[in-house]
Amino acid sequence: QPTECFLSQPEEKQESTVKAKRRKKKKITDILEKSAPKPGVPADLQNLLSQHFGKNRSVIEIEELKLSDSCFLPANDLTHSFSSYLKEICPKWAKLRKNHKEKKSVVMLVICSSALRSLELIKSMTAFKGDCRVLKLFAKHIKIKEQMKMLEKGVFHIGVGTPGRVKALVEQDGLCLNSTKYMILDWNWRDQKLRRMMDIPEIKKETIDLLEMSIIKLCREGSVKLGIF
Repeated sequence: QPTECFLSQPEEKQESTVKAKRRKKKKITDILEKSAPKPGVPADLQNLLSQHFGKNRSVIEIEELKLSDSCFLPANDLTHSFSSYLKEICPKWAKLRKNHKEKKSVVMLVICSSALRSLELIKSMTAFKGDCRVLKLFAKHIKIKEQMKMLEKGVFHIGVGTPGRVKALVEQDGLCLNSTKYMILDWNWRDQKLRRMMDIPEIKKETIDLLEMSIIKLCREGSVKLGIF
């Protein structure tokens, strides 16, 4: 009997240490969840571009990638729903939507981290979009050729998707950005691991590539405005 008691004691200790460890892990997540989210601002994007290109580019090349404050729309201060934010930055949407007749293009591009998040945003912009046509621009379950055909045949006003697929469509001449007036980055939203789109290396790289490929030039020319939601 004493031997049994002696054997059971260390096991109890092990169990209690495992429980303590589990509790500690939970606490870290709780802290992250409870910490007040800080809304993204244009300076955050500027710093991100500077850090990304700083090592490999000359001073002149980096200067060409800089965006002035006039290139940006007001950023979301975390008080807006997606529809209310779009209404604020684009008060003349009804007129823009009516005048848009070009195929292979969209007036507004919304860039986010995943297909699921794209679908969430499409649902949450109902109050803003009215009867305009929205196109899903992500890779999950949708082939790029299908998207290219749809853009070629019909007129779409808003494109919502991931940076990788949007970039591929631009590269393959499936999507033309000449009619695009707004590009919105879904900056502040966090996934289950509390990562924002720019915290995910692949999404961050593809977004920066898309910006460098054509958006920065269009912003500097004044034809596209950037929004940080």
